[in-house]
Amino acid sequence: MVTLACLLAVTVSTQDPAAAAALARAQRGLPALTAQVQAAAAQLARLDAIGAQSADLAALAQLASLSDLSSLSGLTTLADLSSLSTLETFSDAPPAAWTDDDPGDSLYRAARRLLNRGRYAEAADAFRELIRRFPRSDYTPDAYYWQAFALYKTGGADGYRTARSLLETQKSRYPRAATSGDAEGLYARIQGELARQGDDDAAQWVRVHAASAGLTPPTPPTPPTPPMSPTPPSVGGRRGGTQAGCPADDDDDPRVAALNALLQMDAEAAVPILKQVLARRDPCSLVLRRKAVFIISQQRTSETEDILLASARTDPDTEVREQAVFWLSQVGSERAVTALDSILQSASDPEIQKKALFALSQISGARAGQILRDYAERSDAPEDSREQAIFWLGQQNSAENAAFLRGLYAHMTSDDLREKVIFSLSQMGGADNARWLLDLAQNDREPLEMRKKALFWAGQTGASITDLAALYDHTSNDEIKEQLIFVYSQRNEPAAVEKLIDIAKRDANPDLRKKAVFWLGQSHDPRARQALLDIINQ
Repeated sequence: MVTLACLLAVTVSTQDPAAAAALARAQRGLPALTAQVQAAAAQLARLDAIGAQSADLAALAQLASLSDLSSLSGLTTLADLSSLSTLETFSDAPPAAWTDDDPGDSLYRAARRLLNRGRYAEAADAFRELIRRFPRSDYTPDAYYWQAFALYKTGGADGYRTARSLLETQKSRYPRAATSGDAEGLYARIQGELARQGDDDAAQWVRVHAASAGLTPPTPPTPPTPPMSPTPPSVGGRRGGTQAGCPADDDDDPRVAALNALLQMDAEAAVPILKQVLARRDPCSLVLRRKAVFIISQQRTSETEDILLASARTDPDTEVREQAVFWLSQVGSERAVTALDSILQSASDPEIQKKALFALSQISGARAGQILRDYAERSDAPEDSREQAIFWLGQQNSAENAAFLRGLYAHMTSDDLREKVIFSLSQMGGADNARWLLDLAQNDREPLEMRKKALFWAGQTGASITDLAALYDHTSNDEIKEQLIFVYSQRNEPAAVEKLIDIAKRDANPDLRKKAVFWLGQSHDPRARQALLDIINQ
């Protein structure tokens, strides 16, 4: 009961003040038929216990015009969010008096007549007087509720706060009162009204109870974390890491200045000297070697690739090796591709292998791409390195890579690798990849989590909203439907809002309707605001 009342409070409070005012007007203007049916139903329930009473039987004559009360049974269940009672979850018609010899009987009857005639302020005063004068009356426990209801109908922040206090008193003093269940729904509605008017305590109550009622937004899948693209090393590498007594960086090292000067004078003559520098292993040569790797990469000679490959394989300093691999990618020649392939196949350092994968991804050419695809297929390669290869293939937006990854997915057993394939295909975009992701989402043989991830990324990558909307009607899995509702909420097309409205009004599952209502409440589309009012007024 509280759940759906909270849903109304949370949803409508996210809309603008004009919509909130419209909601209040809509609620006050509910058809008289609803009140009559509820009053009659309450009276019928009392008849078995108290016998026929002529005054009340006259009121029941209205039922003659209602051919079938069973047709209104949807108003008393949680099965249809679009029906009125899923939002009006508290009674608005007090039952007939049931104990003639009670000292408060006459006052209760008078208060009840005032309430039924819509004279709410006078009714509130009458119920208050009943509580004051006859605290031991059998009518008193429920009089708290009816006074609160009358004050709620009068509107206004002061009336709402007094009504809230009355309901809290009833709960503490008369927890078994006949109207205790109705009081929960009325209390939630009052808190929602106060929250919309800026009452901080009421707003906090709504947030807490909405969360406990399961009205928190669906949690989207966490996007896979893409591998970090290596930053091109600075010329000379990072500062530090040198032995005491050696120059700490190239600003302090006259040898680096001499290398730069030699490069400016005669670049070709500098190559043999650079080879000698890179062959050194004394502690004070570290800064010089880091600088030399960059310099040699800028010289397009027949030896460039071999020199960088030797440094990548043999230099004892990790940064020198990583820089050598990186600068091979900038050389970009076929010999550089061969060198990087050699590093990828033979390196024992996983970080160097990852740098080689990145370097290959930076070289545009059929052979570099084929090496990445071959590595992604290798079952004997480290899984995290294969993940990197899959990621970098996804960054090269080619039809060949897309077809390869779609085929690769079917041969993989690792969920992490499969997830990387899904992500990489989503990054490529395109109609073929979007269609593949949607087909995967519909495949009942696939693990549910993979289907949900495919659906999430299909929505992010621009899959047709027409296809996404049709998918909802073709699946029977509620978790997939919930994921689709979230996907619709993230799209800007009119058809996405229309689908959410359709679900909120017509879906057979009340939990899914609540999810759709929640996301409509987050929308700034005027159609969403109108749909919420339509749902309330149905």
